[in-house]
Amino acid sequence: MTANGRADRPWWMAGLLAVLLCALAIARPVDHDESQYVAAAMLSGAGLIPYRDYAYLQTPLQPLLFAPIAWASGRWAWPVLRLVNALLGLAAIAGVYRAARLWGADRRAARWAAGLFATCDILLFAVGTARNDALPAALLAWALVGVARGERGDASRGTAILTGLVLAAAAAAKISYALPAVAYGLWALAHRGHRPGWVVAGTLPVIVLIAALYAAAPEGFLFGVLHFPSQAPAEYYAARPWKLSWAAKLIDSLKFLALGPALVGIVMVVRRRPPAVLVLLMIGGAIGAMLPFPTWRQYWLPLLPPLFVALALLWHVAQPSPRWRGALAFFAMIGLVPTLITLIGRDEAMSLPAALGEGQRVAATMDRIGVTGPVATLAPQMLAVTGRMPHPDFATGPFYFRSRALLDAGAERRLHLVAQTRPRIAADWVLVGGEGPWSAGDARLDATLAAAAGGQAVAIPGTRLRLIRVAH
Repeated sequence: MTANGRADRPWWMAGLLAVLLCALAIARPVDHDESQYVAAAMLSGAGLIPYRDYAYLQTPLQPLLFAPIAWASGRWAWPVLRLVNALLGLAAIAGVYRAARLWGADRRAARWAAGLFATCDILLFAVGTARNDALPAALLAWALVGVARGERGDASRGTAILTGLVLAAAAAAKISYALPAVAYGLWALAHRGHRPGWVVAGTLPVIVLIAALYAAAPEGFLFGVLHFPSQAPAEYYAARPWKLSWAAKLIDSLKFLALGPALVGIVMVVRRRPPAVLVLLMIGGAIGAMLPFPTWRQYWLPLLPPLFVALALLWHVAQPSPRWRGALAFFAMIGLVPTLITLIGRDEAMSLPAALGEGQRVAATMDRIGVTGPVATLAPQMLAVTGRMPHPDFATGPFYFRSRALLDAGAERRLHLVAQTRPRIAADWVLVGGEGPWSAGDARLDATLAAAAGGQAVAIPGTRLRLIRVAH
């Protein structure tokens, strides 16, 4: 520590940032995107296996890693999973800082780059909800530390193994991270200082895990990981085909990157010559963002860690001119605007504390009327606080239920899925009212589920939720 205490400043900054990110995670309103991730962690925490025992529409690592957290958290699983994502966001920012330092950037440049990364709306959205974006972003950011050691020529066997493991784990948490992982694998093969054999060895535990899950339920695995993401958007946006156009993708992508300093950073990096491996990783992230239709803001997250490490290196070599620093500062402030608007909230939005309060009232009603088994609902995240489990057929929340013709009835039964056109309900109770404008969802889907239940509704005082006894 120096005499003026500056050596401790990063720890104070990290602590303050952790508090801010955790506060954001609690304050951000409910988003129905969280439904399948909270449900999957709860179900895996109860011993169920993704694809075999319940449907999961992503690569499988997150629910398996988060299962013990959900189990230990009990009725607090939903807010705890949000806080875990907030801390993973802090880990991603710290990974960018550490990788930049190892690549040779001085402390000032590395801090500026990490701080600018923290203002990107892409990151702030990802770490403020219980989705599956923060985990792979943190893994990728820390993989860059191993990449930096490989570029310096001092990568140990353990470093190479860990780099391979972390990159494979990122892809196993979200499939779009497979492209940066493959990009680095190709680079390592061409640059022996990265110890490519040991990098490949590091990926083997993840490959074995994925292979085992595929072997346990090949049809469910292929549908959740490949078929649903490629087929569902075309069906869902059939009435809005422009949303699936390249023009919409370009406009949306520019908007998302401009909500924060990422777009300015890309321009600055393109004008200079950052390390080629970082460029390759950025290209992999950009391809991963552009492949799905439509492109949403979180799809661009794999691009950001290597981008801001590259920006730190450029800053170290030559400090940007006042004009460029002004542009970065301006767009950094712009990046905070969506979060501020979200926290101020729409009239119909439901805050997380309010949702937890409603969940407690649901739990009291369930106790009173004797609801004991798993519950069918399009808002399974609401069940965590009640102490009840979501029925496995509804583990994907509204995201498969809104489908119409992706699978036939037999396949839906085999894969534990229910569509709005065939609302099969194997549970005794249905919880409705959690899918609507207040959760960025569609209340018509809840109405369809309620009609299919067919029984007498029980209003839950002080909430917008209802319980319905299924008329079997």
